[in-house]
Amino acid sequence: MALSPRKVEEAAPALVSLYKEAGKSLRRHGIDGQRVALYLVVDYSGSMKPYYGSGAVQALADRVLGLCAHLDDDGRVPVVFFSTEVDAETHIRLDDHTGAIDRIVAGLGHMGRTSYHLAMDAVIDHYLDSGSTAPALVVFQTDGGPINKLAAERYVCKAARLPIFWQFIGFGDPGSRQFEFLRRLDELDVPAKRPVDNAGFFHAGQDPARIPDAELYDRLVADFPAWLAAARAQGIVRP
Repeated sequence: MALSPRKVEEAAPALVSLYKEAGKSLRRHGIDGQRVALYLVVDYSGSMKPYYGSGAVQALADRVLGLCAHLDDDGRVPVVFFSTEVDAETHIRLDDHTGAIDRIVAGLGHMGRTSYHLAMDAVIDHYLDSGSTAPALVVFQTDGGPINKLAAERYVCKAARLPIFWQFIGFGDPGSRQFEFLRRLDELDVPAKRPVDNAGFFHAGQDPARIPDAELYDRLVADFPAWLAAARAQGIVRP
């Protein structure tokens, strides 16, 4: 299931420390050994430009790859770049991680506005088409609320019947009103609006790459075990 430390060292020696920290976090939260379909969704709106320039997006991608090595054995993560629409559907790999984000972004066009629901739809389609029976963890990065809040909320509620958990991570000022929608999304009523709580949210601040690896991994997976238990109880995730 998971890649061995030796295979990680052979494929991505620079990510071995991330792999080790990710493993510690999974053990702390009782989900080591759990097979998971991991996704990364990245904001490509105009306000994200500084985070691409600073390497913060690449740093997040590397950390997600470090986590991926424990959850699956193929060493790759599907990635969706979004702004007003879906800008790209591609993947990142352990053995080709260096500069991967810059290479992908170099082939993209205009950085648009922030719209979540089409990116969510792309992830749902990919997951269903993949035929995977593993629960999915989607690391969904953004630096602000969506232009269509109703559509985003509708997708979260609709997706609650699927074995997919959305872990939103905010880049930027934690005090910004841009994140009020994500706070509300994190607290949508169960079972009035959705059968299980299938979304979490946390801030990574204005310099996300500086968050210690152990802290970031704990935040990425902290809400997943409770969702997994609830989703299994509801028959959403297979035992």
